[in-house]
Amino acid sequence: MAIAALTTPAWADGEPAGDFDYYVLSLSWSPTWCALEGDARNSAQCDRELGWVLHGLWPQYESGWPSYCHSPVRDPSRRQTEAMEDIMGTDGAAWYQWKKHGRCSGLEAQEFLDLSRAAYDKIKRPSAFMKLPRDIKVPASVIEDAFMNVNDGLDANEITVTCRDYRIQEVRICLTPDLEPRKCGADTIRDCTLTDALLADIE
Repeated sequence: MAIAALTTPAWADGEPAGDFDYYVLSLSWSPTWCALEGDARNSAQCDRELGWVLHGLWPQYESGWPSYCHSPVRDPSRRQTEAMEDIMGTDGAAWYQWKKHGRCSGLEAQEFLDLSRAAYDKIKRPSAFMKLPRDIKVPASVIEDAFMNVNDGLDANEITVTCRDYRIQEVRICLTPDLEPRKCGADTIRDCTLTDALLADIE
């Protein structure tokens, strides 16, 4: 019994809060999430005409990232997470992001939610994508270029576009703790190379 206990691997408990190098601001194209996941869940997010929603603000290491960190701070209230619904699609999204990523920031819950909103507001989102007359197929690089064109000083090594199931999935932008654009880590800057990724319209 004792020998078995010694040879059984222990589960990781999560990293300490506040120990990270930079943030990744992840913006999800809502029609893609709804087509691949949200519609099957009957998510209220998919009843709304949303474009780029805040997936999360993720603390990162130069290589890898912390998650489900130990933190002594109190979790946000239902009222606090509901207040993020306008930019995250649902209040449940804010709660999940806090549990997995927000605790790792080392901030109080409201501070982290406020910082997440500030990061979302700081990055301009190209208006053309909100006015698509129909579903289109585009190179993923077009999405990246459009974001760089409307955000002065944003460089290609500070932003990446991801795809899933041949669709545009997310735009991810690397930021300092003060929310200034910075170079992404090598494991983050993995651009989608599709030349015909589907970008569904918001209706």
